[in-house]
Amino acid sequence: MSIEPEASEPRWAVPPEGGWTADDLDTLPNLPPHTELIDGSLVFPCPQTHFHACAISFFEERLRDAAPSETDTISRFTIDIDQLNRPEPDVIVVPEEVIRDMDQTRLPGDAVLLVVEVVSEDSLTRDRETKPVKYARAAIPHYWRVENHDGRAVVYVFEREPATGAYTSTGIFHDRMKVSVPFPVDLDLTAIRPRRRAADLG
Repeated sequence: MSIEPEASEPRWAVPPEGGWTADDLDTLPNLPPHTELIDGSLVFPCPQTHFHACAISFFEERLRDAAPSETDTISRFTIDIDQLNRPEPDVIVVPEEVIRDMDQTRLPGDAVLLVVEVVSEDSLTRDRETKPVKYARAAIPHYWRVENHDGRAVVYVFEREPATGAYTSTGIFHDRMKVSVPFPVDLDLTAIRPRRRAADLG
């Protein structure tokens, strides 16, 4: 009689006491790309929607064009909030000085000027409730949340209030987004759509 060997679980499936740490994301084997660390727990990405991909590309391109020359705009790159939190925002704007070399896997959260999160079905609660609290605690001054409302992008803009350390809403934008901070931006949000459809609509 043959005995089937028990399938071994991945070593990272069960967190250690106290949870995983920010450093573990760089050393744990077989993690899916874009895994985040939230409150010591690993958060795995779900398949990306077309809207999500279009919105990330849109904001990365437009913000890179609009941001000051001494900054850089990066998509889907992890930032350190603390030892138990290393989220991966969809788009960030950071001072160039914090980018040391091409082998970096993360950036300090307190150096980030702007975070943009594009909401997906699985990230709704994290993007609306969990992550804003952590970004505010890291003293990130500006947070934008992008949502898909019937195929159109709606952007919710928040600014950190120094007195309370919390975000306050400064605007909701539908077809056009025009703000002056953290730098002047004037965006046509209706352009967040597939290129073929955009061309068809003229």
